[in-house]
Amino acid sequence: LLLALWAGAALEDRLMQLDTVHSSLRAVMARMGRALLIVVAVLLSLSSVGIDLTVLSVFGGALGVGIGLGLQKIASSYVSGFVILLERSLAVGDMVAVDKYYGKVTQINTRYTIVQGLDGIESVVPNDMLVSGPVQNYSLSDRALRLATHVSVGYQTDIDDVIRWLEEATASVARVSKKPAPQAMLIKFGADGLELEIGFWIADPENGRLSVLSDVNRAIW
Repeated sequence: LLLALWAGAALEDRLMQLDTVHSSLRAVMARMGRALLIVVAVLLSLSSVGIDLTVLSVFGGALGVGIGLGLQKIASSYVSGFVILLERSLAVGDMVAVDKYYGKVTQINTRYTIVQGLDGIESVVPNDMLVSGPVQNYSLSDRALRLATHVSVGYQTDIDDVIRWLEEATASVARVSKKPAPQAMLIKFGADGLELEIGFWIADPENGRLSVLSDVNRAIW
């Protein structure tokens, strides 16, 4: 056992010096190597003192069941990864919303998918979440996305002029699609005035929604 512990420490030191291997992979290899050496040392020690190793079969079975239950979610994520790749419900570059995460898919791996938010933060989403739960894909069959902003005006306002001005101002923004054209509508009679909505479409949701909304609001203002 002492020899196995010494060999495991030496192996870990040697692996940690490999700059060509990712640090996480080095740590996994070091821990697995040390655990394997300790298991071999224990088995050899038990055999050398005359203990029958078959008495460990019950313990080994219970350990196997425990490991299987612990790896259930990991196995589910791996299978889900293959399902995603085969049915092509997601692709790199898609804009998606899953759970509380929204952003662009930058990687699809066998166990997890990387979703990069518009603020640059990357979220590691297990693939089973993308298969078992609802996912909003903003660019599955069409990248066009509708956005809207609201404006309130007084009751004495000429509503036809306001609608025309809203549509012209929104159409002047570069990222707003010309087809379909922006459309303004009277949606509600509010307590303080008439409430209108100006809806428009963009073809590049991966470039963000707040920036184009800001540009439209500034043009309207």
